[in-house]
Amino acid sequence: MTDVPKIAQKAPFRVEVEEGKSYFYCACGLSANQPFCDGSHKETDITPTKYTAVQSKPVFFCGCKHSSNAPLCDGSHSKL
Repeated sequence: MTDVPKIAQKAPFRVEVEEGKSYFYCACGLSANQPFCDGSHKETDITPTKYTAVQSKPVFFCGCKHSSNAPLCDGSHSKL
């Protein structure tokens, strides 16, 4: 088991979210359905992060899995 996430990409994922809808963000980086969880984390000690949209709008989910504002991008990918 590992607790170090795999970098899915060194850029954020832009997603149009819907108000009131919950999304499960892949925190491990192994999902084939980035930026969302597909259950691949079961091989790790990392669990997905639930994100509930407060309004319908585009958001930028972290692609590098190193954001201190996860599940949203904070620009950490520019330092990797």
